[in-house]
Amino acid sequence: MKRYVLFLCCCITFLAGAQNELSVKYSLMPWPKEINENSAKFLIHEDLTLSINAEDSGRVYGKAVTFLRRLADRSGVFIKEGLPVLGKKGSIQISFDTVSNLTVNEDESYLLYIDEKGIQIKAITDVGAMHGLETLLQLVQKNELNYFFPGVVIKDAPRFVWRGLMIDAARHFQPLAVIKRNLDAMASVKLNVFHWHLTDDQGFRVASKVYPKLQELASDGQFYTHEQLKEVVAYAANLGIRVVPEFDVPGHASALLAAYPELGSKEGYNHSIERFAGVFNPTLNPIKDETYEFLKTLFTEITPLFPDVYFHIGGDENEGKHWDESKEIQAFKTANNLKSNHDLQTYFNIRLEKILNNLGKKLMGWDEIMTPNMPTTAVIHSWRGSQEGMLEGGTLIAAAKAGYQTVLSNGYYIDRMLPVAHHYATDPIGNSKLTKEERALILGGEATMWSELVTPQTIDSRIWPRTAAIAERFWSPKEVNDVENMKLRLRAVSARLEALGITHIKNRDLLLRNMSDYKEISSLKVLSKICEPLKVYSRNKGGTEYSSFSPLTLFADACVVDAEDAVGFKKAVVFLSKDRTKSNLSNVAAYLEIWSENDRNFNKISNTPKLAALKPLSKNLSELASFLITAFKKKSISSKEYAEALINIEIISKPYMDTEVAILVPLNTLIMYCQEHFLSE
Repeated sequence: MKRYVLFLCCCITFLAGAQNELSVKYSLMPWPKEINENSAKFLIHEDLTLSINAEDSGRVYGKAVTFLRRLADRSGVFIKEGLPVLGKKGSIQISFDTVSNLTVNEDESYLLYIDEKGIQIKAITDVGAMHGLETLLQLVQKNELNYFFPGVVIKDAPRFVWRGLMIDAARHFQPLAVIKRNLDAMASVKLNVFHWHLTDDQGFRVASKVYPKLQELASDGQFYTHEQLKEVVAYAANLGIRVVPEFDVPGHASALLAAYPELGSKEGYNHSIERFAGVFNPTLNPIKDETYEFLKTLFTEITPLFPDVYFHIGGDENEGKHWDESKEIQAFKTANNLKSNHDLQTYFNIRLEKILNNLGKKLMGWDEIMTPNMPTTAVIHSWRGSQEGMLEGGTLIAAAKAGYQTVLSNGYYIDRMLPVAHHYATDPIGNSKLTKEERALILGGEATMWSELVTPQTIDSRIWPRTAAIAERFWSPKEVNDVENMKLRLRAVSARLEALGITHIKNRDLLLRNMSDYKEISSLKVLSKICEPLKVYSRNKGGTEYSSFSPLTLFADACVVDAEDAVGFKKAVVFLSKDRTKSNLSNVAAYLEIWSENDRNFNKISNTPKLAALKPLSKNLSELASFLITAFKKKSISSKEYAEALINIEIISKPYMDTEVAILVPLNTLIMYCQEHFLSE
């Protein structure tokens, strides 16, 4: 052990530029705080063993068992001992000092040392040791003869203590299998908070023994029992993940009020579960004592199921229209000197915070709850940015400067279907000047997966792999920000996520087979690799296009952000623009030839209503690709051919089945080149 400590002291210095150099070699994500290589190599062999040097190894023991299974699957090595060994030192030695209580202040750091003799993972807490195991699994390398772990020394710790993923199970219910596989994926990239959005206008997803109408009238029969909630909390805890529930009040209450309309703000209103997305008027009545008694009783029943101290009450998007229409509520505002609905909601939030404090909980809410009179004991979840009319940077820094603990989601709304580079470029703090005390109040961030347009079949493809890159923003040093390097590593991470059980890759074929009535789908795959879903909610126009019951098995659901062939084609055209070599021209031509031939295959399966809308895209893309191939071969085009190419590009520039063609810019670049260099006078 002395040799190990001395080696760490000598080698654990992080050299400038080492991230750029080593991150090409190792597909680690998130990238560690400090990493150095040595010349050693530890071979993965059948006699490999793993030992745990700790009195209470329960959580780590389970993680170690899973690690050994995943290592065997990855390497194909028949490891003889599939369980941690007891009473002796293994090839992989894990040691830690304490068992984490899974609070916001836990130490998650670890040291990982690999040489030819063995591997050591040292940590303060068991969660830190588990992070070390995930990093070790990401380090697996191979040559022609063996799989092995490279000789490295890693000293790692997170930049932020709150690294979360929010999954909305209210708009579209997400079964336990979906939740669990995403928890596994979260742990693999060192996310540590699962924010579970459980209630909204479209459904109240938690059973209540005290208020059974919630599951009977407000859930469409899709809800979690107490036993299931406990099961998820325990599953997450075994992975080192905290679970923060969200019960959205006083707005987004249509489903709740469908069950208990007497708590509503408008007398005689016909409350019902909403079937569309959007912001709706039904709101809890903040002046009735019955409202607070209801919430106190409900939360007294529910909070013991969630041991984490943080409890999210939503508090967003309450426009207060039913409050404005109520004479009693307006009179209450006047009598209590509440000048606005924001003041009234603050009154509601303060009463709710007292209820939660008495239950041992800390209130957390979306940034609308941050008003001048809201106590700084609340936690502000910053989600609004310039797209909602806020100042650039949103509300995070303002919250910290006002003395609130705060968590950022602005910039990490993955349901907006924006490129991974967009999210990766969003730093939780940016260049803001903060005092030490203000910096400590910024806990971290969360990726948010709202579920208006996802089902259990498609949710993984909307979360992953982009969320792995977001996890790096929350964990790694700010200086780790090379977008192209991140994308290089993300490809490997994506494949590992599939091996872990995430369905983001395989379910595309499932959806395309459904579209083609189970015919050959190769031509559809070609189109799906250059098309991306419409962005920033433009697919769900005004909340009227899709309802809770609309099919989400369409072409847009099979397409993903950062469409793989679109990314590759853009790069190929950029290289060709810079240097018109035979190799670069060949790379571009390879894509064009695929698209040129694709319409022939598409026409073999296109006699189904679900594919009719794609016919103009397939036909005009093939014609345009053929034109470009011929133009670069002949180095000559006629005015008629050029005019037809412009018609082709105009047609494919339109949205198709709620997708946009992601190769328009490079195609236009090629057309302009042909016009400038090959067009006959």
